[in-house]
Amino acid sequence: MAIRLTPDILLQAYAAGIFPMAESADDPELFWVDPTRRGIIPLDALHVPRRLRRVLRREPFTIRVDSDFSGVMRGCAEASETRRSTWINDDILRLYTALFRRSAAHSVECWREGELVGGLYGVSLGAAFFGESMFSRVTDASKVALVHLVARLRLGGYRLLDTQFVTPHLAQFGAIEISRARYHRLLAEALRYRAVFARDLPGGLAEGGAGAGGDGATPLHSSRLTS
Repeated sequence: MAIRLTPDILLQAYAAGIFPMAESADDPELFWVDPTRRGIIPLDALHVPRRLRRVLRREPFTIRVDSDFSGVMRGCAEASETRRSTWINDDILRLYTALFRRSAAHSVECWREGELVGGLYGVSLGAAFFGESMFSRVTDASKVALVHLVARLRLGGYRLLDTQFVTPHLAQFGAIEISRARYHRLLAEALRYRAVFARDLPGGLAEGGAGAGGDGATPLHSSRLTS
């Protein structure tokens, strides 16, 4: 008899360095993933391209945290021109929504004129944040959400930002690939601490962890974070 996956089992899996996926949104089965090479964004080295820095200064979106977690998940599950199908099935929606209710998962959301236009979500455990997925319905929304996520992680004392995989999209933000063994060491260290997911950035984004780099990058303090 198959064991029904529970939120507690899911958190134990993340603590052990593995995570679930489905083959597609229509596939009811889940399988465990433990990559031999793991993607992370070093917490002090997010690279923000010059063009995106200009977008951030314009503040084109209202940023909210945890106001529509299920809406963000459903946005991430939508098919798009660049993403024909996703791995987010009904069981994934059930499990991560349950984690959200326990404050073990969070969303960063971009809103415009009362509409959710992009965002991301992930799992929080100890001082580690595991980026799950992101989406955009308008240009730059998911990118802006990522920068705001990183600022909040830095402010809250996080030590590890796990993106699971490195994609070309994430590589432009400074994501790197490390060995499974090194990842497990970093994870074990992060789990020794307790971080707080910051809902607000006192003084604005810059004081939440941004410092301009000499090359036009902004070092800041996550995947399927691919769009």
